[in-house]
Amino acid sequence: MLITARLAGIALLAACVLTAGTLPALAQAANTAPQAVAPPPDDPDLDPNLAQPDFTVVTLPTTLRLPRFKSAFRVTHRFTRPLGQGDVGSLAEDFFSLDSSAMIGLEYRFGLWRGLQVGVYRTSDRTIELFSRYSVFTQGKGLPFSVDASFSIDGTNNFRDRYTPAIGAVIAREFGQWGAVYVEPMWVNNSNPLPSELADDNDTWMLGLGTRLRIRPTLYVVAELVPRTGFEPAVNHATFGIEKRAGGHVFQLNFSNGIGTTMGQVARGGTAYDNWHLGFAISRKFY
Repeated sequence: MLITARLAGIALLAACVLTAGTLPALAQAANTAPQAVAPPPDDPDLDPNLAQPDFTVVTLPTTLRLPRFKSAFRVTHRFTRPLGQGDVGSLAEDFFSLDSSAMIGLEYRFGLWRGLQVGVYRTSDRTIELFSRYSVFTQGKGLPFSVDASFSIDGTNNFRDRYTPAIGAVIAREFGQWGAVYVEPMWVNNSNPLPSELADDNDTWMLGLGTRLRIRPTLYVVAELVPRTGFEPAVNHATFGIEKRAGGHVFQLNFSNGIGTTMGQVARGGTAYDNWHLGFAISRKFY
């Protein structure tokens, strides 16, 4: 019995020693275990905007925000032969202007930080436009519209000659998921290509008016009109079209009374109100 009691005491003492050494180790292991990583905050700029599926109406900018560090690409195309030029037979021989030459544009834009996007756009007449847009106010929380500050500058001959800066605001009102309307006051400097001794005005004030209406879940109609004052040759820019949204793509077919697509080109106006040029645009968001 004495031996048995001694053995029980030794076993109890060993258990206490082991327990005393194990508990701190277990506590230390618990403290060093990897913690659950909190998910990144939701970025509403990544959510699809059914009222504004693209960054432009046709030529005028929208207030669609580009998420931070994301990008988008766009191709524009304007055929130079007006659809009303010549009779139907002549137009058919030219495959309804598709055989004519075209003004082609390539655009890339990037979200520099939240609310700020920058980009570059080049047309096939070797005009390069650098542009930026900053979201000042966003519709919601009692504010009935969105406001962006817009800046761009054109440079001809691959940005080596004749610079035409433009500054203004983009004011947009969304109507649920069914579309938006736009009012865009712009000031365009150095819009007159004539020599200074022959020019009465060297600036153009523009008021861009645009709308986009969602008529089917992925189908929209668009329209623009840009009245001007100051240097205002030719006719006011006007265009309308129809577009299809497919995921991150937007495909647009449009008709314009000119072939200009940069702010400087729009400031110089279209060719004639009865000269409608067939065109199209394809845009792609990379997010």
